[in-house]
Amino acid sequence: MAQPAWQEPVLLPVDTAPVPEYGSGSLCDLLPTLVAGQGVPGFTAAIPELAPADRNCVFLIDGLGWEQIGAHPDEAPFLHSLLPTSRGGTGRPITAGFPATTATSLASVGTGLPPGEHGLPGYTVRDPGTGELMNQLRWRPWTPPKAWQPYPTVFGLADAAGVRTAQVSAPAFERTPLTEVALSGGSFLGRLSGEERMDTAAERLAAGDRSLVYTYYSEVDGMGHRFGIDSDAWRGQLMYVDGLARRLAEQLPARSALYITADHGMIDIPFAEQSRIDFDEDWELRAGVALLGGEGRARHVYAVPGAEADVLTVWREVLGEQFWVASRDEAIEAGWFGPRIDERVHGRIGDVVAAARDDVVITASVNEPHESAMVGMHGSMTPVEQLVPLLEVRS
Repeated sequence: MAQPAWQEPVLLPVDTAPVPEYGSGSLCDLLPTLVAGQGVPGFTAAIPELAPADRNCVFLIDGLGWEQIGAHPDEAPFLHSLLPTSRGGTGRPITAGFPATTATSLASVGTGLPPGEHGLPGYTVRDPGTGELMNQLRWRPWTPPKAWQPYPTVFGLADAAGVRTAQVSAPAFERTPLTEVALSGGSFLGRLSGEERMDTAAERLAAGDRSLVYTYYSEVDGMGHRFGIDSDAWRGQLMYVDGLARRLAEQLPARSALYITADHGMIDIPFAEQSRIDFDEDWELRAGVALLGGEGRARHVYAVPGAEADVLTVWREVLGEQFWVASRDEAIEAGWFGPRIDERVHGRIGDVVAAARDDVVITASVNEPHESAMVGMHGSMTPVEQLVPLLEVRS
């Protein structure tokens, strides 16, 4: 809530942002923990609550955060019943990572690294080599994948160590650059329907004495963006994916562990002036800005050379009661992107980084018309976006 005119605004200190649990309880810690339990060299169990299994399956439901499952016991009875099993039976969630967005989270899952190392620290970020914005979900403009993200995937390392490894997803994802840099290694099996994916995942899990299988479903997120998580369309998708999770769980072969997780949660943002701040119509926020990256609730702001300090000052004055607004160095020091930042990643992070605390977004109606029209949003470090399940079923 804004302060009365006679009071100074109360700005959100950078160090009050709830930083993800990198190293002990975030998405980047999941696969390293699983393959450590399977004896793959070079990995340690980063999430200590998880017990080893010979066969591990990860089912990632795009956009289905911890709080959404908890709030919908009727639509998701199976998933809701598994909440006490989360994080090794502690009944606790894990965190996605910052920003809480698909490209960043999938890279964290697949590489076992936080964003500051794998180098996909946002929906769109500046390529320091070209000065252009790079969309890391759609990979536009095209950039050599291995130069952008050079680390091997956990899937590839596990496969090389003799673990039977497979990804089961939509056929369209097989040859995308994001799949190459984040989710490749072993076999890719494209299946159109959710039911086919669940059945194939169970089959592949049983195919090896040690196996690691990843499967994915996207439309919970899609309906949330289009219609919001308070819509019948979204609830219908939740009911459907609840059935998929049960279908997979009922087919687990012996000595298996199924982990059901997500890449982020979601929040509905009202279509009201105070909730949607349009960068393209706001002269104060635009002053000194060369490029606007990220997404509505997690912005990377790239200043005109020499204007970095002024842009930071203005963004704090305009937004600092509703957003955590940090300089690049402050965000790095606070650990938003993980404990280490690779040199090649440093310039991809904004000169200013703005992460929403309140129910508000920074849209860009001219340059981002599709994203600006979305109902459901995500990206920041609030619990509704950041906390994701790690539900467990064992056979």
